[in-house]
Amino acid sequence: MLTLNVKSDENKIKSYANDKGILSIMYHRFNENKYPSTNIRMEVFKKHMEIIKRKKYNFLDPKDFDNNFSEVKTTKKVLITIDDGFKSFYEHAWPYLKKNKIPFILFISTEAVGKNGYMNWSQIKEIESESFAFIGNHSHSHEYLLDISYDNFKNDILKSIEIFKKNLGYNPIFFSYPFGEFSLEHTSFIKKFFKYGFGQHSGVIDVNKNPYELPRFPINEKYGDLKRFEFNIDLLPLEYKKVIPKNKYITNNNPPKLQIEFFENQKNLKNINCFSDEGDGWNKTDIKLSNRKLFVNFSDKFKFRRGRINCSLNDTDGWRWFGLQFSVKLD
Repeated sequence: MLTLNVKSDENKIKSYANDKGILSIMYHRFNENKYPSTNIRMEVFKKHMEIIKRKKYNFLDPKDFDNNFSEVKTTKKVLITIDDGFKSFYEHAWPYLKKNKIPFILFISTEAVGKNGYMNWSQIKEIESESFAFIGNHSHSHEYLLDISYDNFKNDILKSIEIFKKNLGYNPIFFSYPFGEFSLEHTSFIKKFFKYGFGQHSGVIDVNKNPYELPRFPINEKYGDLKRFEFNIDLLPLEYKKVIPKNKYITNNNPPKLQIEFFENQKNLKNINCFSDEGDGWNKTDIKLSNRKLFVNFSDKFKFRRGRINCSLNDTDGWRWFGLQFSVKLD
């Protein structure tokens, strides 16, 4: 069990750290082949873990997340996360992770616990009793929280906290936003009860990232092929100083005027390329770099409720990557 000791979301470093990063990957279902968008086959999952071991990247134990987050990483760390608490995780992935003592965070939405296809509290407690397994909060209802009123959002989170305290004796310090959606107002509320908030935008965690907007690489049958996985695992953080707009919930001004500010001593910024999914699909994005500020000129509106942009840089020591997800209020 990790206890809450809330710190400011503004880190003290805010200078280029050449951090090797924490690469967090996210799974959902295991061997549930009729759900390809959220499923991974166990034989593939095991190969993923073998790739990480072969490359000699260390699995990050969540109990060490605090220290590893606030310190510059000199070697790559990999954090395994699983969302939703499906029963297929308990039946297929849990025995493997337990046997190999691979640390992870399991994010639970409290309303679904014990329902058809989901784990029950007895199973969750069994997992939580192991020193390398940690539970995270994934809201109560797992609704599209941006679609409900702010009061209902707060009540949803408070209800999940109450249920966690009743069943586990504490509220987890880790939170993951359902569908990776959040607003500035949402993150301000989450800060009161959690130390870290995870999204579903791709990227590598570094010491300068906002601890309430942490990236993860979503893995499923489409995005879990071994060649792609190996490329992702090797990625380094693309550190940045500031992103404008600060609020990732777009209620007007779609597409947003995006600006990313980098640090003074970062090299090879001219090598940045970005792709985004505004309009009808993924295309190379029009960008301009000036005085270490990257100005992004989207060509069209985001037409889905989640708009994404991914940027990469081919640096001297490898590929660097960051992604952003905007939640879009559609007309």
